[in-house]
Amino acid sequence: MPKRQPQRELIATLPKSDLHLHLDGSLRLDTLIELAKEQRVKLPSRTPDGLLELVFKRAYKNLPEYLRGFEFTVACLQDPESLERAAYELAMDCRAENVFYCEVRFAPQLHSSPEFPVKKVIAAVCKGLERAKKRINGAAGVRRGEMPRFECGVIVCALRFFLPVFSAQYRAYFEALPSAPASEIYALASLELARAAVAASEAGLPVVGFDLAGQERGFPAKDHLAAYQLAHDHFLGKTVHAGEDYGPESIFQAITDCHADRIGHGTWLFDTRHIRDRSIKDKKAYVDRLVRYVADRRITLEVCLTSNQQTIPELRKDLRKHPFKKMRQSRCSVALCTDNRLVSRTTMTDEVHKAVDTFKLDARGLKDVLIYGFKRCFFPGSYADKRNWVRSVLNYLEDQMLGAGHDVRGGKR
Repeated sequence: MPKRQPQRELIATLPKSDLHLHLDGSLRLDTLIELAKEQRVKLPSRTPDGLLELVFKRAYKNLPEYLRGFEFTVACLQDPESLERAAYELAMDCRAENVFYCEVRFAPQLHSSPEFPVKKVIAAVCKGLERAKKRINGAAGVRRGEMPRFECGVIVCALRFFLPVFSAQYRAYFEALPSAPASEIYALASLELARAAVAASEAGLPVVGFDLAGQERGFPAKDHLAAYQLAHDHFLGKTVHAGEDYGPESIFQAITDCHADRIGHGTWLFDTRHIRDRSIKDKKAYVDRLVRYVADRRITLEVCLTSNQQTIPELRKDLRKHPFKKMRQSRCSVALCTDNRLVSRTTMTDEVHKAVDTFKLDARGLKDVLIYGFKRCFFPGSYADKRNWVRSVLNYLEDQMLGAGHDVRGGKR
């Protein structure tokens, strides 16, 4: 007799995490419209319905169309008040659907200028998150221990590729080094950002990790080795967008050269067709060894189903082609994430329900996936505190599932 799958109503009540969550892709629509009006940023429409029709769609034709929305959101996040507000609202939106932990990532250099340096950009986002955390954890239910406390952290994100027009900060790099190869400028920018991240973390701000995003093809992660070595030397968590639009060797480079603890997306982990390195003769053997390496070292894969479906043509019509099932069968550590709540028009409840519905997860499988997100987060505290907190989350999850008729106690730890 097949095991009963959890329903969406139950999923909405369960404790969830979101480890791959971009600030500039997750604004509230009303906030975007209000900020655009205040800052005189021209939008294609001034109404939520208009923006959903013209910019933030259910389905996109290609990656450039998907990325178009970021032009407007980033333009509206160029001062401390806007960034603090966006971070605060994002944390509150997460908690409203029982996300008890989120890591908000963003590229500070997209928002900085000579008058608004990177350290103040980071501080503004941290301030918004901390304000939300204080409000959430001040609720009676949390204070009485009836539910886990809310936790959050910031991941600063470097870019593999940028142009001078992206921001005043990036323009300054090109102007200061007019004769330098572009790859050296990208590397310098990421190293400076890593230094700012380390300084913020050591000053007590909840900066927990370092990330690298952007086009993989032609812009290898190894160019940013110095930045990642600095983050590694100072005990920051490391994650890299890899295997999203390039092959398995991009993932291997991220976990070796960049010391990645987690991989953003990792969609092509199993796909020999996407191996471009001609020195790899036996592609299947290479993939088998890579998968074993990733699984054995618990390098967590941050899976964003809706986002992948919107940007990868072969997944649009049939999400069953996504390697999520293979990842689980290979015993990889997998965490479900939203990527961009606004741009992808999704929530964590949507993502988890999509996984349950598409891949027929039963209650125990769902529990395992949910708990990986908490266990593999870059928790902003001591290991002892993290263990106690994860235990409180696990107890709450099991109680919720038991109350709905799913007894999952005694499962994997």
